[in-house]
Amino acid sequence: MKKVSCVDLFCGAGGLTHGLVLEGVPVVAGIDIDPACKFPYETNNQAKFIEKSVSDFTSSELNELYADSDVRILAGCAPCQPFSSYARRYEHGGKDGKWGLLYEFSRLAEETCPDLITMENVPSVAKHEVFNDFVDTLKRIGYHVWYSVIDCTYYGVPQTRKRMVLLASLHGEIKLTESTCIQPITVREAIRNLPAIKAGESDIGDKLHVTSTLSVKNLQRIKASKPGGTWRDWPEHLVADCHRTDRGKTYSSVYGRMEWDKPAPTMTTQCYGFGNGRFGHPEQDRAISLREAAILQSFPQDYVFVPKEQKVSLRILGRMIGNAVPVKLGQAIARSINAHLSDVNLA
Repeated sequence: MKKVSCVDLFCGAGGLTHGLVLEGVPVVAGIDIDPACKFPYETNNQAKFIEKSVSDFTSSELNELYADSDVRILAGCAPCQPFSSYARRYEHGGKDGKWGLLYEFSRLAEETCPDLITMENVPSVAKHEVFNDFVDTLKRIGYHVWYSVIDCTYYGVPQTRKRMVLLASLHGEIKLTESTCIQPITVREAIRNLPAIKAGESDIGDKLHVTSTLSVKNLQRIKASKPGGTWRDWPEHLVADCHRTDRGKTYSSVYGRMEWDKPAPTMTTQCYGFGNGRFGHPEQDRAISLREAAILQSFPQDYVFVPKEQKVSLRILGRMIGNAVPVKLGQAIARSINAHLSDVNLA
């Protein structure tokens, strides 16, 4: 048996790592600048968390983590906000700030030449110079590169999330395995068994099953909201001022309820707020809880995000959960890696 080791750049709370580990791909460490991610990453994955900017991470440090591995894998999801359609301001040239982090990924790949590389990001990343430079670098140094935009619902993720997935290998052609989910998993199938709670409350048995509070007016608004409907269903006195403007009229999903029998919308870092998107519970008069958001990101229900004694922060955990690579997508990537290693006799 070959000794395989993976390092996860921009690892966050461990969505990609957990998917890899569940499919038997050993992950030795994750690198991230957010100290809040250390506890969930290490607790759920038995891998080392290194609090460091990828910009400051050296190839020698990376090689030390791989140690004597026969097969080395470099994985990661550079922060996607600069490429997102929600971004309000783009940095020209693409080599400064967060855009430059994909160049740092490229630097580490070029300096260490791992056997396999995988990268995940928003679909619009492919429109930017930094992504083209990343692909060109990999091809120039000998990698076979495959990438495509995939619909996560077909890989068992119960939300309508489309992502750019890239796989590259020094040993031959590689691609993502075919989808295994014939019918998308619905919100009902994903979260129906969680205990009912009210806005601002938490479940006594799971403190992550906690929701944000609602103002008197927002409570009236969610009571007037229909699953899959819009704010246009409300009585006139509940319509927000922002929805009366020409621009505001186009945001029909804000203050929306999810539908039981469809996948959830894309989870974002603000997914715990009723007014931040279609994040209202399909039936209960509240926004979805952090636990529900995590499950919709395909984290296992027992995934631990904070120590028992630590208070839950909606903002911090919402950011962690919304930024995560869905675990089921990580599993699909891992299955693709395993199949490739078998095909090229490196398993």
